[in-house]
Order: sequence, then C-alpha cells, then structure tokens
Amino acid sequence: MPKTRTLVASALASVLLVFPLAPPASAAAPGGTGAEVSYETVPGHGGIDLKAMVITPTGYEGPRPLLVMPAAWSTSNLLYVGAAKRLAYESGYQVISYTSRGFWDSGGEVEVAGPEDVADARAVIDWGLRETAADPERIGMAGISYGAGISLLTAAEDDRVKAVGALSGWTDLAGSIYANETVSFQAVELLLGSARLTGRPGDALQEMESEYRKGNLQPALELAPERSVSTKTDALNANGPAIMVGHAWNDGIFPAGQFTDFYAAYTGPKRLMLSSGDHATPEAFGAFGLPNETWESLTRWFDHHLRGVDNGIDAEDPVRVKPNNGGAWASYPDWQSVTVQKTALHLGKPERSWSNWQRTGGLEDEPRTGWDYGVRAGVGTAAESGTLLLSGALQQFADIPTGVSLPLVDRRRAGVWTGEPYPGGVRISGTPEAELTVRPTDSEQSLYVYLYDVNRYGTGSLVTHKPYTLRDAQPGRPVDLDIALEPVVWNLPGGHRLALVVDTRDARYTDESDIGERLTFGSPESDPASLTVPTA
Repeated sequence: MPKTRTLVASALASVLLVFPLAPPASAAAPGGTGAEVSYETVPGHGGIDLKAMVITPTGYEGPRPLLVMPAAWSTSNLLYVGAAKRLAYESGYQVISYTSRGFWDSGGEVEVAGPEDVADARAVIDWGLRETAADPERIGMAGISYGAGISLLTAAEDDRVKAVGALSGWTDLAGSIYANETVSFQAVELLLGSARLTGRPGDALQEMESEYRKGNLQPALELAPERSVSTKTDALNANGPAIMVGHAWNDGIFPAGQFTDFYAAYTGPKRLMLSSGDHATPEAFGAFGLPNETWESLTRWFDHHLRGVDNGIDAEDPVRVKPNNGGAWASYPDWQSVTVQKTALHLGKPERSWSNWQRTGGLEDEPRTGWDYGVRAGVGTAAESGTLLLSGALQQFADIPTGVSLPLVDRRRAGVWTGEPYPGGVRISGTPEAELTVRPTDSEQSLYVYLYDVNRYGTGSLVTHKPYTLRDAQPGRPVDLDIALEPVVWNLPGGHRLALVVDTRDARYTDESDIGERLTFGSPESDPASLTVPTA
C-alpha cells in the first residue's frame, strides 16, 4: 500500500505542474492602447532575488492601480500570464506577477507562506511603487492556491493592500492537512513531492517532512498558526481590505468549509463564490486568459474597489453558489441564508428486511435508540472519497461524480443508512452534520463519513464527506462525535434518496484503523444518532 500511494502521489504531482498557456484576450478598454511585458529581478526580503513578470499598460494617464500576484505552489510567474495581461491591457492595472521564493529561478528557499513570504510580498509592493507609475492608494493582491494564502496573510499585515482575490487558497493550514486529526495523505504527498521537484525546501519544510515520515506531525502543526489567516482575523478586520474568495466544493487540498467559517468571521467588504471542481480547477483557465466566471467576477471586484467603477457589484448579493452537480448560480445575502431549513434524520439499527438482504439502517423522522452495530475495521469498502484533483475535475467538466454501488458496500465493514425517496427532489444546501456514538477497540481509529445521492438502482453519487480520527480514546468506552461534513449545494433529483455510509479506510487519507480492530456504532437515549440535512 505505501508503494502504491507513493506512485499515486507522484502522478498527481505531475498533473499539478501541467499548465498550458493560452493567448491573452486582445480587446483594449477605452483609454488604453496596449500593454508592455518585461521580466524583472525584484529584490525580496533578506536580499534574495524574485523573478517577476511586470505588465505595464500603455495609453493610460496618471498613476495606475497596482496588482501584485504571487505564483501558486511549484509554479512560476507565467501562471497568470493571460489574466495579468488582460487586466493590464483592458483595465489599466499595473501588474506584477512573481515567482515565490524557493521555486524555479527565484532565490531563497521554500518557507511555506511563512513570514519571509509575506515580507517578500511587501517588498514587491515597495518595488512596484518605486519603479512604476503605481498609485500607493490603490493596491490589490490576487493569487491561486499558494498565491491566495500569501495574499491574505499580507493583507492582514500591510494596510496598503485595499483589495484581495483569494482563489483556491486556505485560511487554516492545519485544518486542511489534518482535518479532524486525520492526515490528508494525497494532498501532503503532492505538496511535498512538487516542492522537491520544482523548488528548494527550506529548513522548516525539511524538518516537517522528516518528522512526517516518522509519523510525527507536531512540527507542522506548530508552524501552521503563523501561516493561517484564521489566526489573524482581528488584524485583517482592522485593515478592512475588500476580499473576494473563489473556491471549489471538492477542493481536496484546502477543503471549502474553512472559507465558509472565514467568511462569517470577516467583517470587511467580502464576496464568496463556491462552485464545482477540485483544487484550482474553477479558475485555472481564467489564469490563462480564457473566459472564466470567477476571473470575470474578480475583475469587476477590483474595478469597483480599486478603480472606483460603479459596476453594481456592491449592490449584488455577495454569496454566490453553483450546485456541485450542475445548475445555475444562486445568490444570497450571507452564508447562513444558503440554508433555509435543517432536518434531523435519525439513524435506525442496520438490519435485514424482506426488501433488502443486507443490513441497512433507516434515516427516520423519529429517534431510534438503544441499538448497537459493530463492524470490522482496517479494510476498506466500495465507499471512497475519490482521487485528489481527478475526481473533482471529473465532476466539474464531465458531470461524472465519485460513485458507489450501494449493494457492494460490505456491511461487515461499514455502517449504511438510507432514507425514503424524495418524490419531487430536494436541494441539499449548506453543511450536513452527522451525530454518532462509536465504541472503538483501540485508542486510535479512523472513520470516514460519506453522504450519497442514491438512485433507484442503488448507484450512489458522493455529495460530501469528512474524515475523523479518534485519538487517545479508551478502548471499549463510547465516544460521542459531532462531525460537520464539508459544505455543499447539490440538487437531489426526484425519486432519489440519501444514504449515509461510515467505514474505516480511505485511500485519500492516512488511516489509523488496523485489521483485527472493530468499531461499534450506537444510538443511546441521551444522544440519539442522527444526520442533519440542510436544504434550500
């Protein structure tokens, strides 16, 4: 299994690094005549050199708004070549896209969005104000993934940044790679492998990897808060930049739930767009200069907040969501309004019936208590969260969800509960929650909670999921779990039903469940097992 996982991670690293370049758009905005591109060496923090693509609009009078764009992890300043030139040529922005320290031909070592990276971003702003006709009162930052994280962290520290575009980024680094104390194996291997392939890992990253290989995540967890804007919300709120977030429901590196939490905590001007896809796939084509809804919205965001354009974006509902399985955008005044109603479905004891020879529990209106159901741990079932990058992209571009044949899910190794069909269908909209009581046979055991949309033939499409690992549990003692799955908007067709599946292994994560262990589900009277379904 470890060898197979390493091969999978290597293949994923190759996918991440493939960025085809597309020609930029050619239409110029009134007042502009074009844009000049130059490749510059910009002094970064501590005397290192950062390689930058500087795009200067021509034909515009007076100081221009400045956009600083840090490249994504393992990529160069060419990542934004299409979008950057379009922003300069059509809208008159002075754009500086630079390769983050430690990658490709920039100097220094990879510091994982540490203080050095923030200091670099501030140094690039200084250089732009000194060497170009940029307006010091109109500065924005934007980026994908690593660039998004650095942009948010810089905005929390530097009040010169008035607007931010954070696409497929993160707010909680520890929560991304260690959700519910479960190692996101494919994501970690992808990030580590691509850093070695395209960059020069710094001491902190090398120590994190060395300890991670030994099974010790403590160094990574200790460094994560400084690299997470969720710990700097007060500073960000005080600076008050206008922040637009674009993210994918199925992002396998930085799960979407951290941004719904961040959106609620941030008090400045804000906009949130959530749509189908995986890490960076919703906005990738826009970075190359091709038509893209996320980049078009981001351009309007910058135009309003940096250029003062009265384009109406401030009057629109700021939360925009697109169903994960297809459909039109819907707009809401805030994230809470995405959910209109929450329905508690109670888990019944899995058992055989005349219509189902496999042990399956119900998702029922009334509590069902006093039952136990044990499964063998350490061996997977047909239920899986899919493959990083690939599964989310298939959902987005080909409408092929991560699927399961419910009859093939081994009931000896998983708990399965199904509800009644929805005759007219329903829109799942918000954050589903599972309330479970489990009794482990070991102090550390992993479990995976999947919510499926199941058709009449028993074929399920993964709606959302969440890992959870018990740490320092007392064998044989019940543990009450309240697990928030990742947020989602999903249109459940008429005649389909919901299914909840919980097993103990998933190839995307590092599992703590071993063969020979058991896990028992229960529903005590004091805390009935349930699934809370948010709907619109």
